[in-house]
Amino acid sequence: MADPKHGDAPIVIDETPGRKSYCTCGWSDKLPYCDGAHNRMETGCVPFKCEVTEAGKKAVCQCHQTGNPPWCDGTHSRLKKG
Repeated sequence: MADPKHGDAPIVIDETPGRKSYCTCGWSDKLPYCDGAHNRMETGCVPFKCEVTEAGKKAVCQCHQTGNPPWCDGTHSRLKKG
């Protein structure tokens, strides 16, 4: 069993429209997308699934504290480090 791994900055990608599954455990080898690591590592997390309707640059949250999942809202810059 592994604890979720949280990043300190978003992953910015050129996203395409379609159904997406974004990693919420932080252990995926295909970040920001889910590769099933949450099951293999028994993190207790589930991916965030959504429909992307417009192509373009997207900032995918990696601190997993955003108020607008899966998109970064800047929360990582306000989290206490240490």
